[in-house]
Amino acid sequence: MKKLIFIPDSFKGSLSSQQVCDLMKQAASLEAPGAQCISIPVADGGEGTVDAFLAAVGGERIEITANGPWGEKTLCAYGKLNQRTAVVEMAAAAGLPMVGEKKNPEKTTTYGAGELIRAALESGAEEIILGLGGSATNDGGCGAAAALGVKFLNEKGEEFVPVGETLKNITAIDCSAAKALLQGKRLRVMCDIDNPLCGPQGAAAVFAPQKGADEEMVARLDAGLHHLAEIALRDAGVDMLHIPGAGAAGGMGGGMAALLGGQLQMGIETVLDVTGFDALLQDADAVFTGEGKLDGQSLRGKVVIGVARRCQKQNKPCFAVVGGVEGEMDGAYSQGVTAVVPICRRPMPLNEAIAHSEENLLAAMRDTLRIFKA
Repeated sequence: MKKLIFIPDSFKGSLSSQQVCDLMKQAASLEAPGAQCISIPVADGGEGTVDAFLAAVGGERIEITANGPWGEKTLCAYGKLNQRTAVVEMAAAAGLPMVGEKKNPEKTTTYGAGELIRAALESGAEEIILGLGGSATNDGGCGAAAALGVKFLNEKGEEFVPVGETLKNITAIDCSAAKALLQGKRLRVMCDIDNPLCGPQGAAAVFAPQKGADEEMVARLDAGLHHLAEIALRDAGVDMLHIPGAGAAGGMGGGMAALLGGQLQMGIETVLDVTGFDALLQDADAVFTGEGKLDGQSLRGKVVIGVARRCQKQNKPCFAVVGGVEGEMDGAYSQGVTAVVPICRRPMPLNEAIAHSEENLLAAMRDTLRIFKA
């Protein structure tokens, strides 16, 4: 074996993507000494996305002061991968951990996320990768859009920055300044869910309760997002209600698409494109991916399947080393997974499996490499 690629998701609750990469590399040093090992840690768009990209392709972490979810000044950072491309995670300025016990998605804002995007653009970036996930907000991305020049007007013709409870007050939207700012630029939005903006599977119904919303607030937030969608369709010409993934990050997925022309894309596809995975794969002997649990959700195009599909196109072996498996794996095999390797070596409770995840993963990787060599 001359060249191996490690590109796993995190094992949520136990190992970060970088830790999994390190363990895979450790196994390779024992079973395939001398092999070139390429590690590509993967993040899903939430907290840690910037660091994952910087670890995978290099670059610079740039700190700025921006507005937090309650409008408080806070130190945030984005990643400048090169002169052309920057990575922003909305959770850096509007993440749920930032509000602590002060949860209220009717009042929190994504404005700071827009400030991060603006700073990256002003630094010369022509392509922005925006990670959605882990938000404390339900403003449809209006805060971020306002920071980038989108104007929201109320019935008096006054400009304001909408939050969840004031989406209903929007009577007009003017995107012209933002379009000028983004002219010739590309906004790629990492979005690993396909929830719609509104309804029983929408942003408010599914995600707002974990952000502090009760049943009555969920109804108000959902109505506000529906109103935003109606005005956006009239003034921006985009139907947010029928964009898969529009419900991500409190409706920010829809807002970025409708108000800023963002392109929603599965996170793994963005990672594979930015890291030049297809070129790296050409002379690789094998690829090792993985996640905490491989199940039906995984088969909808998340990390393991996203990687496997690329491997299948080049007829390269792709091994999925996973914490556990749920359901049939024929769908994974048909999409390019060579073999699924669960790491638990004996029956054990989940808490015990998590406690022993490092040693189990290392052992499973060593066994998999030995079989592949044979």
